[in-house]
Amino acid sequence: MQNNQVETIYGWLDDGAHIIARDREIPYIEALADTGEAYFLGEASRTLSEAGEQKMKELIEKADFSQCSHESIRKAFQLAILKGLKNIPHPNRQMTPDTIGLFIGYLVNKFMGRKKGLTLFDPAVGTGNLLLAVLNQLAETPGKAFGSEIDDVLIKLAYVQANLQQKEIELFNQDSLQPIFMDPVDAVICDLPVGYYPDDESARAFRLKADEGHSFSHHLFIEQSLTYTKPGGYLFFMIPNHLFESSQSDQLRTFLKETAHINAVLQLPLSIFKDEAHAKSILVLQKQGEGAKSPKHVLLAELPSFSNKEAMLKMTAKLDNWFKQEKS
Repeated sequence: MQNNQVETIYGWLDDGAHIIARDREIPYIEALADTGEAYFLGEASRTLSEAGEQKMKELIEKADFSQCSHESIRKAFQLAILKGLKNIPHPNRQMTPDTIGLFIGYLVNKFMGRKKGLTLFDPAVGTGNLLLAVLNQLAETPGKAFGSEIDDVLIKLAYVQANLQQKEIELFNQDSLQPIFMDPVDAVICDLPVGYYPDDESARAFRLKADEGHSFSHHLFIEQSLTYTKPGGYLFFMIPNHLFESSQSDQLRTFLKETAHINAVLQLPLSIFKDEAHAKSILVLQKQGEGAKSPKHVLLAELPSFSNKEAMLKMTAKLDNWFKQEKS
């Protein structure tokens, strides 16, 4: 049933994006954001030609998002976004694979203990896919969520998705390494942007700034995320496998030892990644604070292929056993 729903919603999104892209002569990905907004507002943009506006009105009349599950809407958007990104590849416009988003959602439920009113923040929210995947899986009703993103096209996609999925998310269209006007949250999730941060002046405000040259943006994102996490809160990062092997890794290790407790490092299956050099792991941290303590044993594991159900059952049993020993 859900697959049929995903196909139907994708059809609505794809048709609308093509109409707007042709009419306004803009890229498909930008037209997709405008399409989502048109469906949410229930009216076509007045910037369209008369013929384009009429076509969109006809689409809006037959598209009923209220009858669709939030996960179906998210998955349909994901397919349409992937189509749009193929036309204009961009290193910072890559979406977190769906299976990883679902697994991070499982980890958030596990570590946060089914907390009611859980507040979440994604400092590299992009299209909102990872944040929405986690919000759609939470065992209890969440509180407010927050996301920050410098790319105005991506954040508009996050905004229209949040609206159509009826999620309360406050979005900041800004450089996420600048001060953010929000209170600390219970948990942070982030697929860390990997690379160098070009703004050396702003990097000076961070303990993890490089002694010489540009600082690593992924290091600064970790520090920024800890700043906006409550004491005792958890952080779930997708990190490059070489995070602790770089030229600035000693500095990072010292910083984490003083500010957080490493709970788990879970290496993701290499089969997910096109290039082994870009392979990633999930790092779970707990910010130091009252009630927070370092685990006796850090959970280290190589995750099997997500399609291997038997191996994944063994892995979740291993996780359960670690929780009984460490969190009881």
